[in-house]
Amino acid sequence: MQIETALLVAFLFGIATYLILQKSFVRILFGFVALTNAANLFMLAMSGSPEGRSAPIINDSPLPSVDPLPQALVLTAIVIGFGLTVYLIMLLYRIFLDARTTDSESLFKSEAGDE
Repeated sequence: MQIETALLVAFLFGIATYLILQKSFVRILFGFVALTNAANLFMLAMSGSPEGRSAPIINDSPLPSVDPLPQALVLTAIVIGFGLTVYLIMLLYRIFLDARTTDSESLFKSEAGDE
């Protein structure tokens, strides 16, 4: 199971890197979303398997308890990633309203001709 998770994380990081390096701002946005999901999955995969562990509550179980810190960090990262995604969507919308394009090459080419 760990090999499949590692391959999925590597695939998501690869797709995210490819999309972030594109010229279209929409593809960059999708790359950012894929990157945040890959980072969250990586963090959960590194926390280990919860099999053979008890819930992190006070009880008399002889089993070691699961560490709740990785889940708390991932939940926080999800909220922060969602907030940044909404900000990037609003920024992309404003760029589209001002320049009527989402292509970074044509956006910066028009600025170079103004000089």
